[in-house]
Amino acid sequence: MNRGNLAGKNDPVRGVHVAPKSIRVISEIIGVKYDRLGLNPGSLPFAPTDTTAGSEAEMQTVVMGDKQHVDLPLFIEQSNYFANTKRRAEAGDTSRRVMTDLEKYLNGNVEGVWENSWVFFPRDKMGEFAKTIFQHDILADKSNPFAGQRSDLNRLIFKENGCENIRVPISYLLKLSLAEIIDPQNKAHPLIHATGLKIMSSFLNDNTSPETSSFYVVAMQSETGMGRVVAKEMAIRFLLSQLLVMYANKRYLLQENGQKAMIFSSPHPPTRQKILSQCVSDAFYRELFMNPCLSGWDKGEEKHEYMHLCHRVLSRSQFNAVLKLREAGIITSNLVSLPNLSNISLANNGIHVSLGSNKLSHLLGDPSSGFSVRDEKYIGDLGIIRSA
Repeated sequence: MNRGNLAGKNDPVRGVHVAPKSIRVISEIIGVKYDRLGLNPGSLPFAPTDTTAGSEAEMQTVVMGDKQHVDLPLFIEQSNYFANTKRRAEAGDTSRRVMTDLEKYLNGNVEGVWENSWVFFPRDKMGEFAKTIFQHDILADKSNPFAGQRSDLNRLIFKENGCENIRVPISYLLKLSLAEIIDPQNKAHPLIHATGLKIMSSFLNDNTSPETSSFYVVAMQSETGMGRVVAKEMAIRFLLSQLLVMYANKRYLLQENGQKAMIFSSPHPPTRQKILSQCVSDAFYRELFMNPCLSGWDKGEEKHEYMHLCHRVLSRSQFNAVLKLREAGIITSNLVSLPNLSNISLANNGIHVSLGSNKLSHLLGDPSSGFSVRDEKYIGDLGIIRSA
């Protein structure tokens, strides 16, 4: 073998630098055309006739009920954090105000609205198909059943009065509710069952706020434009989410047992959750609200730990910012009021719209086109920069 012939070859697998294609070459591959007026805009990717779109919606959840019935206040009052804080406050080792603020949060909620609380219900209320889905989702590695179950099952399954209960965030409750509806034992039509399985992956679980992604990609319609068709698909998702929560409230006896789950759109994170974040440490806040990431990832527990890391970095960046201001001479005194490390950065709500190109998708699907993922990234970045 002639090593000299190999030295100049581009091998992305081995990490050798691969020269990017020029914009002229990429333009020829994707079929950019010119006419007597110059560039034909209709031949470009992301032109009106080429563009597709999808969206992701982050929603707000609450559980309505008295504090003795709802998971969030029960979890706080039964936690080691609450007991230790109370003991330290009584001993004078910490400010009494810390305990007073936390008790005010728990006892002053006369409306009985608990933002982003989880729910719990008897495991025997689940149908067989939902049980199968749940058993699969609590695997340590969904791609390897022999890896066993997650190590944090004690947060998701607990026994009370001899009854085994399931404890999950509302984002995952949506998936379980959908599984109940499409259960073949409930005589669900085969088409409904197949469609339900297909859209189940659109109910994501990683942030504090539940997320849903598009059930299908939409194309621009000349008579309505892109905005209306994207909004229509998102409205269908929102309606289904409402129906799933309503069904779960009945199926799992949530409302009957004093914990009514609700889901809605909100432009801002809840004020009461901001108040709670000022009462507790950032570590305990994560214990209360970080999603277990049961759905959407093969190794959900690793994803859960990554989200913990994200929140820890975002929270402590406030403290690091104070240090940087001190180093820059903007803060000249050594006596400063340090920010609370806990924040609600992962409880954001909103809508994200993603654009796609039929032309680029077809080229990527054709190995003989000469168009690569790297080229798509290049063109996509140009499109984003241009639209910005």
